[in-house]
Amino acid sequence: QVQLVESGGDLVQPGGSLRLSCAATRSILSFNVMRWYRQTPGNQRELVATITTGGNVFYADSVKGRFTISRDNAKNTMYLQMNSLKPEDTAVYYCNAIYGLSYWGQGTQVTVSS
Repeated sequence: QVQLVESGGDLVQPGGSLRLSCAATRSILSFNVMRWYRQTPGNQRELVATITTGGNVFYADSVKGRFTISRDNAKNTMYLQMNSLKPEDTAVYYCNAIYGLSYWGQGTQVTVSS
């Protein structure tokens, strides 16, 4: 069974930075699409960023210019570099990957607060 494990979430001051990691139990070359989502209590899960096998990237308008999605195939890991964090970025961040089925990690909490 494919597993995805997020890490890197933390409490950070506004304007600070974090790098989230999503480690897969198999080669991420098998995943055509990998994504980061986020969710706050009472809200729907929101797509944050997407990266394809071909290296094409897409970002939600709310994070453009601040977040960078990347993947390291040798390490079987996807990353989300988050800079200039705002309180509105506070959420549980989830890794998602497509390999026939859609796989999800358990999430990592990001809290941006002074």
